Amino acid sequence: MFTFKTFNNIAEDGLAVMASKNINAVSENPDALILRSHKLVAEEFGHNLSAIARAGAGVNNIPVKNATDLGVVVFNTPGANANAVKELVICGMLLSSRGIVDGINFAKNLESSDSDALNKMLEAQKKTFAGNELSGKTIGIVGLGAIGSMLAQASQALGMKLVGYDPHISIDSAWRLPREVEKAETLEDLLKKSDYVSLHVPLVEATKNLINADNLKYFKSGSRLINLSRGGIVNSNDVIQALENGNLSKFVTDFPTPELIARSAENSDVILLPHMGASTKEAEVNCAVMAANQIANFLQRGVIINSINFPNVSLERSTPHRLVIITKNEPGMISKITDSIASLNLNIAEMSNKSRDEIAINLIDLEYEASDELVSQLKSIEHVLKVRSINTAS
Repeated sequence: MFTFKTFNNIAEDGLAVMASKNINAVSENPDALILRSHKLVAEEFGHNLSAIARAGAGVNNIPVKNATDLGVVVFNTPGANANAVKELVICGMLLSSRGIVDGINFAKNLESSDSDALNKMLEAQKKTFAGNELSGKTIGIVGLGAIGSMLAQASQALGMKLVGYDPHISIDSAWRLPREVEKAETLEDLLKKSDYVSLHVPLVEATKNLINADNLKYFKSGSRLINLSRGGIVNSNDVIQALENGNLSKFVTDFPTPELIARSAENSDVILLPHMGASTKEAEVNCAVMAANQIANFLQRGVIINSINFPNVSLERSTPHRLVIITKNEPGMISKITDSIASLNLNIAEMSNKSRDEIAINLIDLEYEASDELVSQLKSIEHVLKVRSINTAS
C-alpha cells in the first residue's frame, strides 16, 4: 500500500487517478508528494519519501539537489499545460499590437446618453488605438520544447514568419516543429530578426537574466517581448530602460515586479498578467492526471518518465518480485548489488540499469521475493541511497 500527500489544490481528476491505483492520501510520512506552486523545503521530506511530482513544468520551487542526494525522484509534467500557455502568448501578442487594453479602458469610461454623439466620439477616437496585424510579422521563439513547438505551429497558422533558438532541442521537439522554422545560431541572431520574442525556457542558473541590457540592444526597434516562462529570465530594470529608449515597444509578462508595476501605472508599454499562463481548467486537469500517473508508475513499477533529476527507465515485468535500487553513479555498483543477490542464492530474471549525472537506478526482477535480509544487506552497501521491494500483490 502506497501513500501520497498534496500541497495546493490538485484537480480532482488527478486525485481520482491515485485512488484508482490504490494509492491513499495521508498527512504524515507519505511515499510521494504532489504540488503546484508550493515552495517545498527539505524539512518537509518524510523518511518514507520516494517521489515528488510537480503538476507543471517549472521546478524552481522544489529543492531538487536535496531530493537527489536522498534518492528521491522529482517529476514534472512537460506539455500538460502547453496549450494553455500557447494561447496566452497569442493573446499577449494581440494585446501588445492592437491597443486593446487602452481601448477597453477608454470604452469603460465613456459617458453619453446620445447614440449619435457616442458613435461620433468612437469614430473620432478609434484611430488612437490603431495597431498592427500579426500576419507577415516574425516571431522569435526562444526554447522549442512542448510550448515553443506548439506556439510555432499556431503562429504559422496566423501567417507569421518563424525563427527559433534552442541549443538543447530534443529530437522529439524537433519533429514537432514546422519545417518553416528558421534556426537561429545565436540568441542575438534571433533578436535581430524578430518583431515578437517569446521566451520558453526553464529558470536555471544559466537562464537567469537571459534578457538583459547586453542583448536588449539587439532587439529590432519597436519589437515586443513576451515572457510567460519565469520572471527571473528577464531583467526588469533593463527592460524598462529599453522601453524608455524605444528599443522595445511593449513588454508582456506573467510575472509582475515592483518596478514593472510602477511602470505600468504610468505607461501602457508594460502589460502585466497575474501568473495566468497555465490557469485553465484543462491545464490543471492535464497536469494533475499526468503527475498522478507518473507517481503511480514509479511507486508500483519503478518506471520513470519525465524526471528532472533521474534518467528515464522502464522494464517490462518478468516476475512478480521487483527491486528498485537507487545509488550514486559510482564504478562497481552493479557488481556489488548482484553479488549481494547471489550470496542469498537468488536468481535475477531481468535487470535494467540507467544513470544520469551523479545518480543511477536499477530495476531488478527476481525469481523469488526479496527477503528482509537481502533488502537490509543492499541498503548497507556504500553509495546505495534507497532500496524498495515491490511485489505484484502489494
